[in-house]
Amino acid sequence: MRSIGLTAVLACLAAGALAQGSGPLGDLTKPQEGRSRRESSSFRMGRSGNYDRNSPFTGDLLEHSNHDNFRVGPGETHTLMDVKGSGVVTHIWVTFLGPEPQDWAKQGSATHQDMLLRIYWDGDPKPAVEAPVGDFFANCFGKRSPVVSLPVMVEDGDSYNCFWQMPFRKSARIEIVNQSDKPVNLLYYNIDWIEKPVAKDAPYFYAQYRQEYPAIKGKDYVVLETKGKGHYVGTVLAVRSRSPMWFGEGDEKIYIDEEAKPSLWGTGTEDYFLSAWGLQTTSTPYSGTPYFDQWGIVGGHTSAYRWHISDPIVFQKGIKVTMEHFGWISADENPEGKTNSWNEREDDYSSVAFWYQTGRSTFDERAPKMRTLPNLERISIFARDGSLASSQAGEQQQLSLYPGPQMLFTMKGTGDWVEIPFEVKNKEPLRLLLNMTTSYDFGKFQAFLTTDGLSPADGWKIGPVMDFYSEKILNREFHLLDFWPDPGLYTLKLKCVGKNSLSAGHFLGIESLRLRERRPRVKEYGFDKDLDWRSNPKLYQ
Repeated sequence: MRSIGLTAVLACLAAGALAQGSGPLGDLTKPQEGRSRRESSSFRMGRSGNYDRNSPFTGDLLEHSNHDNFRVGPGETHTLMDVKGSGVVTHIWVTFLGPEPQDWAKQGSATHQDMLLRIYWDGDPKPAVEAPVGDFFANCFGKRSPVVSLPVMVEDGDSYNCFWQMPFRKSARIEIVNQSDKPVNLLYYNIDWIEKPVAKDAPYFYAQYRQEYPAIKGKDYVVLETKGKGHYVGTVLAVRSRSPMWFGEGDEKIYIDEEAKPSLWGTGTEDYFLSAWGLQTTSTPYSGTPYFDQWGIVGGHTSAYRWHISDPIVFQKGIKVTMEHFGWISADENPEGKTNSWNEREDDYSSVAFWYQTGRSTFDERAPKMRTLPNLERISIFARDGSLASSQAGEQQQLSLYPGPQMLFTMKGTGDWVEIPFEVKNKEPLRLLLNMTTSYDFGKFQAFLTTDGLSPADGWKIGPVMDFYSEKILNREFHLLDFWPDPGLYTLKLKCVGKNSLSAGHFLGIESLRLRERRPRVKEYGFDKDLDWRSNPKLYQ
């Protein structure tokens, strides 16, 4: 059977909607009311020669006519739109520099997780929309990812668009608050809206961020809880795993109109996001997973969106949207020492709820200023700090993958090595891992671990051979060992054992060695406390 591509499907849907006079394209055949307006960062020169919002747009042959952007300093708020009257916001486009250092921003810039979007309707002092810019556009963790969906598009991970319809009756104000210690650089924007009367019963558009680091034990994660009449239209969810294995077995449980038990009950997190058997990076009109780094690791990141556009969840008195945080878990985190699929996990959760509601929302959540995920590293040895020994020369190399430079070693072939020393001060459950670069000319390496000089010639072999080849230059974590190391001095040795047949060389790129904390219950249960990692190395995955 011949498969039909997404483009063909969308074209068929669009043609049908146009023929029937319905849907976004069908509406174009109907008379349109009102007058189109735009709020923009386009340059307006005042009498002093500086930008003046109340002056007309500047269009001449001088370079200042192209000064269409703003710099928003740490702690500052920039107003994108502030209008009086009645109308509907139909489109928002925003872009700005990414966080990495570059020629226009030598010290880097704020991430979109640090930039808070707030939208106010009709003079209400409480924002109807309050979310990090990135999370609002389905880009979580401060990471930039492409999104191609009906209401939200992020072209190439850096051009943020939304087409949510946002009515207002008296006024509208849209602002971005820079809550970083770095500036927002080269902020451009266009906000399109139609000036026209709005029906008295038209609901307002709402979006609210919240987080739990980690999810609270014994309670389902709450995405939204509000009283009133409206319809729920979308979820963005971000999860950073604190345990090995798969987090996404928890069901969505939705309570309608103050019911005591949820009448909408799902079958799993990946199922809610219209996937099955896990999640993978994808972007579709109604659902997607813009960011998914690695399966089943401690510290893995997953973000997903689900738009209820054709299937809004309607409520008359109120709604409560929740998500269980259950999933697979390793034997050393299970009270019975077993691995199974139904354990309450305590991962880091954050979300944005999107909904329409008549009148004011009763949801009391506000976005906290501290949204950066807590650091899970007990020990971090950065290769750039110069503590590594190697059989071949190494040099610092700055990549956009990392905030600081990595170390690049020009290995010649089999037998070349790098040694990374580290010290453990307390006996506790840890995960040993490497944060590495993979590339088209990188080799294969085996890890060996020594302690206090007592070991075989190279050390004890840890984990399988690691192949650092990839067609493109990428970042990946390589997890090696779950153990309870005794206090003392250790050295991790990486020894070249060859290369992938597709690789052009044996090079090696190291960002850091890390010993990552395990959840407190691993220490509480203590199943592997006395396990000898030398004779019986373990990695839960």
